[in-house]
Amino acid sequence: MLAWRFDKKYYVLMLLLFFVLSANFLVYRLPLSQPVVTKEAQLLVIASIVDLVIVAPIFIFALVGGFSLKWLIVLTMGGFLLVRWFIPDLYLESLFTISHIDLAVGAVFFALEIGVIIALIRYIPSIVRGVRQSEDSFLFSLPTSLEKNVGTSIIYRVLVSELLRFYYAFFSWKKNTGDSGYSLHKNSSLVMIHIMTIHAIAIETIGLHWWLHEQSTIISIILLILNVYSITFIVGEIQAIRLNPAKITENDLYLSLGLTKRMIIPLYEIESITVDRASLDKPIDKKTMIAFVAKDFEEVNPDLILELKKPCRVAHAFGIEKAYTRVALRVDQNHEFLDALRERL
Repeated sequence: MLAWRFDKKYYVLMLLLFFVLSANFLVYRLPLSQPVVTKEAQLLVIASIVDLVIVAPIFIFALVGGFSLKWLIVLTMGGFLLVRWFIPDLYLESLFTISHIDLAVGAVFFALEIGVIIALIRYIPSIVRGVRQSEDSFLFSLPTSLEKNVGTSIIYRVLVSELLRFYYAFFSWKKNTGDSGYSLHKNSSLVMIHIMTIHAIAIETIGLHWWLHEQSTIISIILLILNVYSITFIVGEIQAIRLNPAKITENDLYLSLGLTKRMIIPLYEIESITVDRASLDKPIDKKTMIAFVAKDFEEVNPDLILELKKPCRVAHAFGIEKAYTRVALRVDQNHEFLDALRERL
């Protein structure tokens, strides 16, 4: 993993990177620039491409203090995108056709996808073995196994998010939770709200698609795809909520509220438990606190707040991760959960 290093060298490199990017942007955007293609302008375009595709990635690797082939592909792809954004088509067409630049961007995208596929094929047996050997639910065992074998790259986190959505939407219907765990949703209207949302999206899709199809076929197809994706996501969300109640083990506390948030808290990281009603009724500070509180038709407050010794990671949808030092909970079996948690602590 690449680690940031903050020192004088870091600030110098940041300044140089900013200068390279800003200079290449302004040279084509200032009013003084004339859109006249000359030999000198062609040399300028070549220099800008070198700066954005080669020099800028080198500065970034120097900043983070390491090298990664995966990030080289990503940064190169980003450099080509900046070329398309910074340099006007008139200048680019003097050296290449626009399709050549777009083809280069597409080739980098394709190389990145092939790299992800090769990495996954290589580690699939280990990932599957880790999932099968784990006693955790699929919601936790898949991300943990993939992280151990492949890494924590945003690309893989997004892939995990999509695999979880697909699994819970289509392959989890015969699963059940039994009597284990502490549910977070049964005393709320969360599932009903999700079902109502699915109905609203379905009605909108049926009613709006045909009209839009006559106006713009492309827009109607894009909207249809987005609506179908939204429905499968919400269905997966409902199943993930139903099948993954809070669970306390000997060493960890497992919390999830569907596909949108999940976390594993080591019990030794819990400093205290707040049950004072005055503190629980205060507005939630979303910068420091994550709330595992099921939505209802009316506003609800948590039953307890866990104060952590240090920030713990929470995985959100689409591979987004954030860290929090406080966790608000509303548990259906509140007293039993609190007693079990205090006993472990």
